[in-house]
Amino acid sequence: MSVGTSVRSRAARVATVAASRRRLDERWQRIRRRDVWNRFGLCLVAALVLWAVSGGWSRPFPYRSGYIPPRDVVAREAFGFKNGKPAEKTYEAGETIVDGGKPLTPRDLQILYAEHQTHILQTSWPDRVFYSLARIGVFVALFGLCGYYVFFHDRALLSDFRRLTRLLAVVVATVAAAVLVSRDAWRAECVPLVLFGMTLAIVSRREVALVLSLAVALIVALSLGQGLHELMVLTAAVSGPVIMLDRVRSRTKLIYVGLYGAVIMFVAVVGIGLLADQTFGAMYAAGWSPGEEELTAQAGFATKLMSGAAWHAGCVILAGFIMTGLLPFTERLFDVQTDISLLELGDAAHPLLQELAQRAPGTYNHSINVAALAETAADRIGANGLLVRVGAYFHDIGKMLKPLYFVENQGRDGNQHDALLPAMSTLVIIAHVKDGIDLGRQYHLPQSIIAFIDQHHGTTLVEYFYRQAERQVAEAQQGGKVEEASFRYPGPKPQTKESAVLMLADAAESACRTLVEPTPARIEGFVHEIVMKRLLDGQFENCGMTLQELNVIEESLVKSLTAVYHGRIKYPDQQTA
Repeated sequence: MSVGTSVRSRAARVATVAASRRRLDERWQRIRRRDVWNRFGLCLVAALVLWAVSGGWSRPFPYRSGYIPPRDVVAREAFGFKNGKPAEKTYEAGETIVDGGKPLTPRDLQILYAEHQTHILQTSWPDRVFYSLARIGVFVALFGLCGYYVFFHDRALLSDFRRLTRLLAVVVATVAAAVLVSRDAWRAECVPLVLFGMTLAIVSRREVALVLSLAVALIVALSLGQGLHELMVLTAAVSGPVIMLDRVRSRTKLIYVGLYGAVIMFVAVVGIGLLADQTFGAMYAAGWSPGEEELTAQAGFATKLMSGAAWHAGCVILAGFIMTGLLPFTERLFDVQTDISLLELGDAAHPLLQELAQRAPGTYNHSINVAALAETAADRIGANGLLVRVGAYFHDIGKMLKPLYFVENQGRDGNQHDALLPAMSTLVIIAHVKDGIDLGRQYHLPQSIIAFIDQHHGTTLVEYFYRQAERQVAEAQQGGKVEEASFRYPGPKPQTKESAVLMLADAAESACRTLVEPTPARIEGFVHEIVMKRLLDGQFENCGMTLQELNVIEESLVKSLTAVYHGRIKYPDQQTA
């Protein structure tokens, strides 16, 4: 008994080790891919650029006007303080140069800056190299951690090399702008940071935007030599707008987000200021020094704290206004569409839709009906219904090049396919996808809309002509076999839930038009058959669709189609059509 148990345990251990080795081999093979190394190299280049724009070769000057040192500041090196005159005083190493517990005046800042410059000049080259490497290492580590998080939550952001390059460029620009506007005269480093957070919340998911924004806030704090409390202020500045920014349906949305974020910022600065005994604002105008009584007055501290909180809140409001103006450029840079741009794109006056209505009116009417069905179904499962509706408007634009080959555009002149072989008819039908993609690019449609054109048929079978080809082979009695692959769309399969919803709505609307008596029971059976056929055909493998969501979509389509094909009262004098 014990021997058998021992053998099984040994076998289990061997199997575990073998499985671990296989996993390591798979990961090593994945890491060795060229595109992975390209992304590693891109992040390293971004880290080096960040080191350059943030002055990473030397320690930043950490003090600002109005800052209250919690303890006495002592000199690290012996230095002489000059103010446009011969040296007024020489400070020795270890000597107190600024008393703690009092706000820094302009003169205090001049003394501290002279000491800082002296310390930088006396720093050895090895120490500077080690410090620079440490800064670059921190940047690379943050990129690695953020990249690992994004890999599991928004992989498309990493898979698109151009999009990743633009994201890293925006990170560098954000840090550079924050360093530039962080002087005492501005104190506006939270403005570019909030703009960065809003941009990411628009182009990606909010949780991804929050994580990356907090990482950039940490980089800004390190670049400016700020401490924990200043980092908390930057975190409060970016967290509120990112969390509240969901869908931009109006041009005032970003302004309201800025206003709400300003309220959060004001409360946060006041709370952090009371905990840290800091005002987070410029205390004195240049060249003016207060008396000792005002330095220690509690009322003066409260006033300056409120002033600093109001200034930071105003910066968040300003970021909301700036982001409103930058929104069109952000959409174009990252190829994303907000609800505003989707509403503009879905306007019936769009030249491509106008041309579709003139050249293929049946297809245009079909697209309008599919859009209504798909938007309702998408909203039911929590997908972007507006995006699906606009995608449905354009999904069949390729049919306008050969409109008479599609049944919804055929009149009394007969069927164009009667003179073609089934294989040739299939090529004509399938070609409308490629033609639609070409038209979409010609009219500069965004990639998210072109994806609907490309994926709305997936790799489904052109069943009518496939069955016709089988019937012809059977009648010829030649014993041949029809290749099913020749009668399938080239794909790809739907990559998003929105594309899958459009696929089902398109098929259901087209199929229900063939019903002679579209009763609710027949519609329900027809839609269920379509859903099951595509499910068993594997069309939803890449879109993350669940069976529960498929059931909800099916119920929505049945309800909508039943409402479209509802029964009507026949008047006594009405003749049968």
